[in-house]
Amino acid sequence: MADEKKQKEMEEKQIEKKKNPFIAKEEPTGKIVRMMQTDIPGNKSVYAGLTRIKGISWAISNVLCLKMGINRTKKIEELSKEEIQKIEEKMKNIDCLGFLLNRRNDFTTGKSSHIITTDLDYEKEMDIKRLKKIRSYRGLRHATGQPTRGQSTRSHFRTNRKRGVGMKVNKPVVAPRPAEKK
Repeated sequence: MADEKKQKEMEEKQIEKKKNPFIAKEEPTGKIVRMMQTDIPGNKSVYAGLTRIKGISWAISNVLCLKMGINRTKKIEELSKEEIQKIEEKMKNIDCLGFLLNRRNDFTTGKSSHIITTDLDYEKEMDIKRLKKIRSYRGLRHATGQPTRGQSTRSHFRTNRKRGVGMKVNKPVVAPRPAEKK
């Protein structure tokens, strides 16, 4: 009975997809695991799921899996609460090679560290404010909304433009004045 219902639902979904090909992707079925203020779908592997956390790259995810001795292909929903807590603790204190860290030689402390989640946003914002305050070139570019890394601005970064390049503005046609009679 339940199998028949599921089959009917699947057929209905296929018919809907044929009618409207622009239907958004379905949400992953299964459990959602919350790690470091981020929801991770349970059907993802540990290796891919950790990259959903802001500040965790594929390389850092790989390092975490290797250091913790966790199988990278294991699903997130299969992790126990203790394993999740251990992974979170390890993320806070990542010990890996220096070139993998995202905050090397910090301006204030001079130490290298790896920052994740909202702390990463905060530190980036503070760095930009510092650049603006000291009126450096990069700070001025940030303040004016221009690219900061040497990109060309003639053909790109055209914000709030209504017309394309080289288009003529259509001026309203004004009828000529009639000649005055003498």
